Formats: sequence, structure tokens, C-alpha cells
Amino acid sequence: MENKIKFVDLQLSEEIQSAVAEMGFVEASPIQSQSIPLLLAGRDVLGQAQTGTGKTAAFGIPAIENIDIEDRDTQCLVLCPTRELALQVSNEFAKLAKFKKGLRTLAVYGGESIDRQIKALKGGIHVVIGTPGRVIDHIDRGTLKLDRIKMIVLDEADEMLNMGFIDDIKSILSEMPEERQTVFFSATMPREIMELTKKFQKNPEIVKITRSEITVSNIEQSYYEVRNDIKSELLTRLIDFHNLKLMLIFCNTKRKVDELVEDLQAKGYGAEGLHGDMRQQQRNNVMAKFRSGVINALVATDVAARGIDVDSVEAVFNYDVPLDAENYVHRIGRTGRAGKSGMSFTFVTRSDQRLLREIMQYTKANINKSVAPSAKDVIEQRKTRYMEQIKELIAQGGLTKYTEVIENFESQGIEPSLVAAALLKMNFSLEVKEINVEERERTRSSDDRGNRRDRDRSERPERNERERGDREPRSRARTNDRGDRDDSQMVRLFLNAGRADRVSPGDIVGAIAGETGLKGSMIGAIDIFDKYSFVDLPKEHVEDVIEKMSRRKIKGVKVNMEVAN
Repeated sequence: MENKIKFVDLQLSEEIQSAVAEMGFVEASPIQSQSIPLLLAGRDVLGQAQTGTGKTAAFGIPAIENIDIEDRDTQCLVLCPTRELALQVSNEFAKLAKFKKGLRTLAVYGGESIDRQIKALKGGIHVVIGTPGRVIDHIDRGTLKLDRIKMIVLDEADEMLNMGFIDDIKSILSEMPEERQTVFFSATMPREIMELTKKFQKNPEIVKITRSEITVSNIEQSYYEVRNDIKSELLTRLIDFHNLKLMLIFCNTKRKVDELVEDLQAKGYGAEGLHGDMRQQQRNNVMAKFRSGVINALVATDVAARGIDVDSVEAVFNYDVPLDAENYVHRIGRTGRAGKSGMSFTFVTRSDQRLLREIMQYTKANINKSVAPSAKDVIEQRKTRYMEQIKELIAQGGLTKYTEVIENFESQGIEPSLVAAALLKMNFSLEVKEINVEERERTRSSDDRGNRRDRDRSERPERNERERGDREPRSRARTNDRGDRDDSQMVRLFLNAGRADRVSPGDIVGAIAGETGLKGSMIGAIDIFDKYSFVDLPKEHVEDVIEKMSRRKIKGVKVNMEVAN
């Protein structure tokens, strides 16, 4: 890979070199190779890089090298979109600064006692890592002073903008000393980022990791075509087949997270959920269980999972296909870390095919179509693993007192093979429920085609939409499964985003469902024009959807919804 160099060849202090060596790093990643020399030279940097590319060390190492330990004022501020990412960055700084005696860091974020943070700040903190809201809170209270700041870092800047932090970020940057380094790291470069760059950075060096470097080669990526009602069965089948011990499962909505966790727990799997509605202490407890292996399956939404950094994650499941190709890269980057191999499994329904094509085009990755393992396959895998365990015990020796038991049975005329078979039956199950994924797929798909034709004839809308200038919608979608929806009680809403903003029906459904908890089957027809869209919703949910969506962005566009004339 281009521009890749070894850490020993970088002009770093002995303390940093020792820390890097202890962390097992030898060769700098592309983002580190390009960014570290520039930042050490005092340049502003605008870096484009995904999660898992090593960007924390890319700005963390120069920041630590630039700290004056004797000066107890805050000299570096790192802004992060979520509490989890702030904690992850703080932990990474602690590892990098292990041999820099006296260097103090602090993570500040909402959901935790501000009094403890104030006490720590009064004691002198060199590096503050925090979410924009809590950082502003400390600035307003006078507990965080920015007059001695040498470096300000925006980590995952585009995600902070998508979460509505643009005004907070501008406010914080405006308070910074004129003489400072300003560093932006972002997965994408939307217009708002470029505007911030022009206003707050000085001739920044642009460091960009190309798409060919985005996906990690040691992650085996595959997808399965599956119906929604079979996803849970396919998930547990794959967990059993691969004998997974630690995995991340991504869903697009908070409600789906809760439903899947309940289903997995009912089936005896150690699973917990992670999403934005949980209190911080709950989230901390769940992450502690996951890191320690008390639970082996963590089910999460994309935003809640920001900052999860567990090296031993064996596999990532895209239970729902992400609505944005960039989120796919963020998700699968949670496995295959620290030089280990990993697996990613994506569950694709018929309506997800377009999203899958966008992901493959964006990542240029080889995502292979796979077939669900059968019950026989799972049993054979179990047999193989169990036999290997037995062989290992035999090789280790020390079985004399156990062979005496076998000999005792043999003296009674019972063959050793029967004794072994009885012991296997007691301790090893050869029973696996056959779910017939493929057969059910064919049968239900055939049934659905007939039912859908009947529904389509009765539900086909009159094409009398000529509102606001466009002659015909460029994209139209209608939920086939009407569920409990009464189409006679639907209200048409106007949405200020359309094809020009790269908005798809899936984006609109995902945003509404994720923000309000409304089932996708309750959402009616969606018409997407160049600059705006229309969506039909049940009358009783209209006010709630308009109110909650006013705090949301879709593809970077701040949402404005209103009842269409």
C-alpha cells in the first residue's frame, strides 16, 4: 500500500515509540503514514478516512507529542459525535500516553455526573475528549477554558453534522485561540465540512484514503437472500454453524434491536441490545458484559455502535442492510481488527437489492452470495469440533483413571463403543431443528406473487400528482404488506428532500421508522421527485411524525415535513 512506513522511521519520542511497540504496532496505516508527519510539522489537516483505519492514532500521537506536561492547562480538545466514541478515543490516548508520565486526559459527555467532570477539570487536564453538547456546557460554566488550546480535532465530523451539531461546532471553533492547529477527520466530505474548512482551517493538507483501501482484506464478506420472517432463524443457524463466541448484530431501528434481543434470549443465546433510548449507565453495563464475554451477541443501531472497539469480535451481522453504503464500512470494520481475520454476513430481502448493489459499487468489495447451512451441515460441524476436542484430550494424556471406568464396563460385557456412544448422547446433541429456508422461500415467494397481484390491482393509486412543478415522480414505492393500515385514513405529507439529494424510499422509511417506532407496514405510498417527496401516513400518527422528524436529517438534508396541499 502506498505511503506506508514503519513507526520506528517516524520522528517520535522514545515514550511514544515504547507505547506503540507495546500496542503491537509496527507499520503505520496509510492515514497514519500521511497525517503524522504533517501534524508534527504543525500543519492543519483535513483527513478523509473510515472507522478502523487507525485515525485515532493519526491525530493522537502528534497531539501527545505536542503537550507540555508542566503546563496544567487544557492544550488539546477532541470532539466526537457519541459518548461511546469519546470513551474509545480517550482509552486510545491513555494507551499512547502510557509512558508520558503526568499527561492527563478526560472524556466529557452527557448522561454522566457533571460534578465529577468539573472536579477533574479543576485538577488540570491536558487533553479533553468530549461530545459537543457537554463541551459547550463546560465552556458556559467556565470549567473548560480554551485560551491555551494548541490543537482542536473534529473526529467523524460528518456524523456530528448529521446529528445536528453544526451550530455547536461553529460555536466551539469560534472560541479557539487564533494560533492553533485545526484537524478534521471525516468519512465523507459534504458541503458543510468544506465550508467549515474554509472558515476555520489555514491552508489544510488534504489526506484521503482511497476506496480501494477502505475495506479490510482479512474480512470474509458474504450475503444471504432471505425473507424478513426467516432472518432470526438464519441468524441462529449461522451462529451455530460457525461456533461464534463474540459477534455484533446491526439493526436499522431501536425497535428491531429490542425485538431481536428478546428473540435471541428466548432461544438461549447471550444477547443484549445497545441503542439511543438507553441510559448511559445501562450502555456502560452492556459494553462491560460484551468486552468480558459475559454476553456474546451485541445487537445495536449504527449511532449507538459508534466507538465500539473490541479486538476479538469474530463476526458482524447486517441483520438489516444499512441504508447508506458508508455505514456498511463502519459496521464490518468492527471485526478483523488487530491483524485477526473476521467475517461479515448481510441479510438481503428482495427490496434490499438496490442497497446491496450500491454497497458493492462503493466498496469495490467481493461480497459473495451464500446459501444457508442445512441442519446436516451444522451437525457435521459439531461432530468435527467435538472430535477435535477429544483428540486434544487424548494427546494431553492423564486419562488413566477414566480408562479404568471403561474397563469396568468392559468386564461387565458392555462394549467400549457403546459406553462412548452413551457418554456422547449425555454431553453432545445431534439434534438441530430443520428450518428449510430455501423451501419456505420458494413456497412463500410463490404465494406472495399471487397475493401481491391481487393487492396491486386494488391499491394502485390514481396518477393525478402534479404538485410543485415535476410532471412525474422519478421513484415510487408502496409497502406491499398493509398490516393493520387503513388506506382510507392515510394523509399525504410533503418532505423537502428528493432524488437530487440521493434520497430513496428506503431512506424515508428507515428515517421515519427509526425516529418514531412506526412499523414499515404502516407507511403508505412514497413518491420521490427531483427536489421533494411525498409519503402517505396514518392520520393518527401525522403530528407525532412531523414533530419527531423535525429533529432529523436525511442524507444531510434537515427534514421539514408538512401536510401536503
